[in-house]
Amino acid sequence: MKRGDAGDDEPTKEWNRETIDPRQGDIEDDAASPEQRTLLSMAGSLLVEVSLPKLLFAWTVSLLLPAVSLGLAALVASAWLSTLSDKVLVLTEIGAFLVAIGIIALGWIGWKPLFRFAETNFWSLNALAIQPGYVFGREGLQHLTEKVLGRHLTVHGRARLRAVNSAAAGIAISICAVAVAMWAWPASRWTGSLEDLGVPHRLIIPTLANAAVLICGYLAGASLVWGLADARMAQPVDIVAFDAAPAHTRIWRVAHLSDLHVVGERYGFRIESGRAGPQGNERLEQVMVRLAAIHAVDPLDHVLISGDMTDAGRATEWAEFLDVLSGYPDLVARTFVLPGNHDINIVDRANPARLDLPFSPGKRLRQVRTLSAIAAIQGDRAFVVKDGKGHTTTLNDALAPYRRQMADFADLGGLQRAARLRGVFDDLYPMVVPPLEENGLGIALLNSNAETHFSFTNALGLVSIEQTRRLEAFIAQFPKARWIIALHHHLMEYPMPVTAFAERIGTAVINGSWFVRRLEAFADRAVVMHGHRHIDWIGTFGSLKVISAPSPVMGAADAASTHFYIHRLAAGPGEQLCLLEPERIDVLAGALDHADAAEDTTARSSIA
Repeated sequence: MKRGDAGDDEPTKEWNRETIDPRQGDIEDDAASPEQRTLLSMAGSLLVEVSLPKLLFAWTVSLLLPAVSLGLAALVASAWLSTLSDKVLVLTEIGAFLVAIGIIALGWIGWKPLFRFAETNFWSLNALAIQPGYVFGREGLQHLTEKVLGRHLTVHGRARLRAVNSAAAGIAISICAVAVAMWAWPASRWTGSLEDLGVPHRLIIPTLANAAVLICGYLAGASLVWGLADARMAQPVDIVAFDAAPAHTRIWRVAHLSDLHVVGERYGFRIESGRAGPQGNERLEQVMVRLAAIHAVDPLDHVLISGDMTDAGRATEWAEFLDVLSGYPDLVARTFVLPGNHDINIVDRANPARLDLPFSPGKRLRQVRTLSAIAAIQGDRAFVVKDGKGHTTTLNDALAPYRRQMADFADLGGLQRAARLRGVFDDLYPMVVPPLEENGLGIALLNSNAETHFSFTNALGLVSIEQTRRLEAFIAQFPKARWIIALHHHLMEYPMPVTAFAERIGTAVINGSWFVRRLEAFADRAVVMHGHRHIDWIGTFGSLKVISAPSPVMGAADAASTHFYIHRLAAGPGEQLCLLEPERIDVLAGALDHADAAEDTTARSSIA
């Protein structure tokens, strides 16, 4: 029975024309929808509705304070060194000697925290401002040149243009950064004394100038290196042909779902599509019915859901998601999930102007909900890579010391309880599923969500250096195994024309080209699977195969069909992973009962 239809024994209610039918939603359902509103319109609403004091404070904590800390670190370090040198020069008395020993001890104790503090702030700025600055320049140049030359570009021509634009953007940004550093240099000062620290207002201008010189100096060198490296790397191109299945080889069947955007209301609309998209979760039920019927005829090896299980990380949405999955225990037993930006980074589904402060418990609560749901699905089957040597423990064991704290925080909230769980979420990635044999298929589940506390910037992606190192250390233990590298965000913009610049910025992995280069060491035996953009695309970066999943519930109104794929992976010669032609599974429009859907799927499978 379709939504809004009356049963045979129920009287049909005729609504007056003047009455608003709440089942059809209203303008609030389109508040944060990029499909219903332009980016300019949403930005205008954001400026009207955003809490300016809160935004200023968040900007200060996230950007200004790390920059000031960097600029001040040199002055503090030089003050300590100058004091130490003065005491060393007067070591004629036992008192001065003891003072010098005390200063050395304090410096030895304090130097490492100071260095770690400066290093943390440096990489925070790198992720929030420096790398995004380069990406903005690269994608902006690519967008402009494609606008001019787009009609005449082939797929490989678009790839060559991207390589040229990467180098050009790196050079241009490097020149601009050098100019700013030279402008700030006269006001900078790199040595200080204890007297300077006693009158901190004298250090405001030198500190800011130091920060500008350090940040711009790094940006100048890094953007040049990034631009040239991006220009030389294999660019993304559409896949030319799928591999042929080698004779007598192992074939793995992997159903790839992504961006389910489960809502917590029967008539609920999703953030991105608003009233232009489907209501409720009936489409997901149809997907699971199709999968169960297919699995009964031809068993699946894995079901991968690459993020955005929920629409806004709400408790009701997770409850709906788990309720749907609970009806299919055979599928759940081979299902693996990873977090998407809608699971973690949506502060308020109805208001893109809402933001959390960096220490707000709101995001920690969304992380706790996500971890709890993920552990319920794969807690005993997924392993956490604990360190750079590749040591692992099950997800359930890794969470065991924190379960009581997680439950207390979810029940009572509070800043102090949130602080106790700081870092727990990030430390659990990558999660891995080891191959059953030395030449089998393993799965690596990454967290590609950047640290963001603003609904308007929720889609930003980043793969951390530490997560990548742990991934490489674990994969190195299985030199003959094949791998699915799963994450939520797409690695970079793919070779297809886009109409709006907004589609290029703030959605891909900011350091995606760097991450692709790190995967080159085992690219022949790996495939990357992701979602996020709801784009149906399969392509390559050199020998690295990449699969972008469409959403089986988004991108279509209730009356339209959607689809997903079952991918077939085969063990090729040597340690190669072959990507065979996938099976496209269409999800028919309209609600079906389980028996009808199962019968329809069985018939289609037998025909195939």
